[in-house]
Amino acid sequence: MHKPKGVTERYPAQILVPLLDGLALILGAVFAHALRFGHVNIHDRYWLAVVIMLLLITFINSSIGAYERWRITRISSLLARQFLVWLSVASLVATVVYLTQSADRYSRMWVGGALLISFSLSAMVRVVIQRLLHKARLQGRSLRSVFMIGPGQNIKHVGHGMRGTPEEGYRIAGVQRLNSTGVDEDTLNNLSRRVANSGAQEVWICVPLEMGSVVRSIFYALRHHTAEVRFIPEFRDMQLLNHRMSEVAGQYAIDLSVTPMNDMARLIKRLEDIVLGTLISLLILPVCAVIAIAIKLTSRGPVLFKQYRTGVNGKTFKVYKFRSMKLHQECAGQVTQASKGDGRLTKVGTLLRRTSLDELPQFFNVLQGRMSIVGPRPHALAHNEYYKDLVESYMKRHKVKSGITGWAQMNGFRGETDTLEKMERRVEFDLWYIDNWSLWLDLRIIFWTVVKGFVHKNAY
Repeated sequence: MHKPKGVTERYPAQILVPLLDGLALILGAVFAHALRFGHVNIHDRYWLAVVIMLLLITFINSSIGAYERWRITRISSLLARQFLVWLSVASLVATVVYLTQSADRYSRMWVGGALLISFSLSAMVRVVIQRLLHKARLQGRSLRSVFMIGPGQNIKHVGHGMRGTPEEGYRIAGVQRLNSTGVDEDTLNNLSRRVANSGAQEVWICVPLEMGSVVRSIFYALRHHTAEVRFIPEFRDMQLLNHRMSEVAGQYAIDLSVTPMNDMARLIKRLEDIVLGTLISLLILPVCAVIAIAIKLTSRGPVLFKQYRTGVNGKTFKVYKFRSMKLHQECAGQVTQASKGDGRLTKVGTLLRRTSLDELPQFFNVLQGRMSIVGPRPHALAHNEYYKDLVESYMKRHKVKSGITGWAQMNGFRGETDTLEKMERRVEFDLWYIDNWSLWLDLRIIFWTVVKGFVHKNAY
């Protein structure tokens, strides 16, 4: 006997949230009109603008899937997508008003106020809904029942992940364990009956990649069921990067290692670098001038040190730093990392490295588009050649632009990497950053870089 549908199934987000967005926009339009004109007797042309904005909001949200997968989407991601939608609508409305020369017929204060108020109301609705759903699921309500199929170890691993995220609202309705050799005919014959008796709403096939051939047999055995079927392959021994499902050349693909900097994400990242990079460059200009004079007066040689590093997609670029060492000659193909008490450092250079002020010229690299403010630190070419065969997935850190500061540096992995273990840990943090990139994460890293300061015990 099937359980009655929960609230989220009777009124899914795809239906409920667009209605609430519409209500928020109407309320925002009314409040903005009252604030701007002192009354709520709204002219028809303003209602027409509301209808157009509502259609745009609904269309863009639907196009990017913002009304889907609420059960497993974090509130920060929901709000980030919502902000981009409202920003896009504001840009489109402003463009239409400009092209149709209608600026004198619509109050800019009303348009901005309507969008700002509706965004705030809609954001609060999203937060409240998510909090209520999380609370309900933690109390055992609004749960989706799952029947799990696979080897015992795989089921245990997936079940552990399910128990670790109770707010997503899943519960185990039944289990069918498989041996590592595959699935026999008797198991397949009983599987359909067991799934039906469990009343499961979803079936999760949890098998390692080497058992992928059994998925077709299990899927066929469940052909008479209406339960949702998910394939959860085991990738525990593989270092994945921004993995997801996609469609290429008309075929479905499981992306195992792809860059997150595509489409809108790449645009946001570049805008972040241009805006913040320009502001920071203007602020540090006097400091750079003082450092340049100090270097020139205290040691022989150029002010800037230039060196080729490996950047995004493995392409080399020339990185700029304030020169911190005396002029010296390295052996071909060899780069010796600066270490504690390094005799090659100048007096000014020691201070620059300890405070990371030698990195300031890299904001020029950022404005050039060759680096980003936040990202994995670029290593010398010789270091890449040395470590790429020693550290698994080492070269995957070049899926994004190199950064002046990064997640690894925020977690203490800065400066000299004199052991293989340190480099492994640095790469681990770099890959976590790439796999979890967001504008909010970048702003957090920049904020903590400033708050914690640039001095570090490992910087020589």
